[in-house]
Parts: sequence; structure tokens; C-alpha cells
Amino acid sequence: MDCGGCVIECPKGNLVHGFSPCSINDRCQCPQWTKQETSTEESVRLGLPDVENDISFCIGSEEIDCVRWRIAALSDNFKAMLYGGFAESKMTKTVFSQNGICSWGRRAVELYSSAKRIDFFCPMTVLELLSFANRFCCEEMKAACDVHLASIVESVDDALIFIDYGLEERAPLLVASCLQVLLRELPNSLCNSNVMNIFCSSQGRKRLATVGYHSFLLYYFLSQVAMEESMVSKTTVMLLERLGECATERWQKALAFHQLGCVLLERKEYKDAQHSFEAAAEAGHLYSVAGVARTKYKQGQPYSAYKLISSLMFEHKPTGWMYQERALYNMGKEKGVDLDIATELDPSLSFPYKYRALLKAEEKQISARILELDKIIGFKLSPDCLEFRARMFIALKDYDSAIRDIRALLTLEPNYIT
Repeated sequence: MDCGGCVIECPKGNLVHGFSPCSINDRCQCPQWTKQETSTEESVRLGLPDVENDISFCIGSEEIDCVRWRIAALSDNFKAMLYGGFAESKMTKTVFSQNGICSWGRRAVELYSSAKRIDFFCPMTVLELLSFANRFCCEEMKAACDVHLASIVESVDDALIFIDYGLEERAPLLVASCLQVLLRELPNSLCNSNVMNIFCSSQGRKRLATVGYHSFLLYYFLSQVAMEESMVSKTTVMLLERLGECATERWQKALAFHQLGCVLLERKEYKDAQHSFEAAAEAGHLYSVAGVARTKYKQGQPYSAYKLISSLMFEHKPTGWMYQERALYNMGKEKGVDLDIATELDPSLSFPYKYRALLKAEEKQISARILELDKIIGFKLSPDCLEFRARMFIALKDYDSAIRDIRALLTLEPNYIT
């Protein structure tokens, strides 16, 4: 079918991904491509030695004259067809209408067989050649198309158009080039629904697997970017689910399930978060037991959470974070005792200092609570502790000290207040 001049009537243009209702009456660029290709083809043919054509491939009413041995050299399949025991080996005309290629595509194959070049073809013609090469096992032609197409992917729009073709035809370099463009535009590209379909869906991950791009590291990187943007977005959840599907090693499964549990906990999906933390703990992620305890507490089971952390401390050598976690489910003096032990075992934990500072604030010991925060801030600057101390300075009307802490806070986290 030839191009009728309008976008909606163009067989090549309709292969392009996406549709704009405003473009149906636009003029197609095919005539320009055709003129460019035709002039280039003519100049290429003039530079080739004269060889007599000895076979024709019939597509519809058109005949494309070719050189038998050149076509046979494209793949073992063609060699067997044209020089083996098939009927085509004795024929000078072969019907090629039912093989998924149009006449202009077949002419491009004939020219490639002679010149071994594709740089003068437009992208749609090269895609046609790639599909043909894949169907008939023309490895050299496929590799040439893969390299050429990979070199012309420049924008996200290009990547979204070409990646579908690359995945369909299993062209690894083309897919890699498209992924490179999409990753370069992170995190903005994750807001694109088409990009989400590629990365976030199970089907998309399986398609990437066909060309070897479904690695744990890729999805770990994507999930980290998504978590930095939003801990509670559906995109983050889906990427972490895909991360779990990519996990093969025990530590990978532990990491993937733990991070998924953290996100689900933030989303207040406590039951699902509990299942994820339990899977991570089963895979060897010890800290995930704390996640299980927190989900139980959120579901109204504080005693169950307390028992879980206590049993963890009995089975393993107690550490600072274990005492800190158990303190979350304790009351009164026992809470304070656990937090004091947590500080002794791990002075870098900030929560015990903030808790003790808050107790002293309730007792109107403002100077003492500032001294408590000074202990942690002296060797570990954290935005939340700086904010807490700044509020205390404001309560004391020590505005210079408060401004100092706020400046330090914004130096560490420029977007903290927003």
C-alpha cells in the first residue's frame, strides 16, 4: 500500500506509537523520506559493480529483481531455500507476498544485500529490515539495524517509540539505548504512563527479560529513585514488587521485601506490610522483625509486638536498636530504662535523646533538655534533632541560636521545611 499523502492514510506513519486527533489532516513526511532514500539509493547503486539479477521476488503485482547468491548469503535459511532441495532453488520467480514485508521493504533488503549498508534508509525502513532480519535469521543484518537504530534515539519520545520495536524484535542495543534515555530523565520520566508500563508492570518486566534487562540492580535503582520522590506512591509499590520478582539471591529477597514492607507501612496497609516484613525476616533480614512488631502494634496488638521484640533479644545478642524498639511498646520507667540501655549500646540512636529531652521539657527543665540534645548533635547532626533544639531555643527566646540551628538544618536538608 502506498502513502496517500495524509498522516491517517500512511502505512509507515501508522506504525508510529501514539496518536494525535489534531494530526489526521497533516501531510505525511513519507514523500520526503522516499525522495531522500531514492536519490541515495541511486548514488549507492552507481557505485556497485554490475551483477546480473537472476531471481525475482513477487509481492502483490510488483517484482523485485535480486541476485540469488547475495540473498542466499544473508542467512542459512535463504541459502537452504535458494540452493537447497526446495522448489525455489530451480525457480527464477518466487512469490513472497505472505511473509510480512511490503515491496519497499523488500527492495531495501535487496539493496542491503548488495551494499551492506543501512545508513541511507529512514528509521521506518530500518525497522522493516530489522523485522525481516529477525524473521529470517539474518544475524548480520539484524546487528546492523540494531546498532543504527540505537544511535538515533535522542529523546524520551524517541525512546517510547523505538523501545516497543526493540522488545518485539529482541534488539538489545536498541532497547539499551532507549533505557539509557529514560533513565537519564529520571525522576520525571516515571510520571509518564508509558514509561510506567515499561518498568512497573509484570508484563513489562517480562518483556525486558527477553533482552536481558530485568536485573535486580536496575529495579533497585528505579525503586530508590521512586522512594526518594514519594514513599507512598503506587509507582514505588509496583517497582518494589518488580524488585522482589527479580531477586534470586537470599539477601536480595530480604532487601526487596523489607523495603516493600516499609513503603506499605507508610501507606498504612498494615496487613500487607506485615506479610512483607515476615517474608524478609524469613529470608534473613533481622531488622524486619521490628517491622513485624510495628505492624502488629498498628493493628492493635501492643503486647504481641512487645513479646516479639523480647523473644528477638533472647535469641540474639541484644543491640541498641532492639532496646529502642522494645521501648516503643513499654510504659513508664521501663520505657526509660530500655532507652538508657539503647544509648549505652549505641550512642548514635537519636530517639532516646529526643524522648529524654521531651520528658525534661514536661518537667520545665528547658536548659536540661537542650543539654540532652547537645549530646547527640555534638557527634551526629540530624535535621529532626536540629529542628527540635531550634524550637526549644525559640521557647527560651534565644533567637540567634534558633536561627543558627535552622541554617544548619537547611544546609543538611534544603527541602526540609517544604
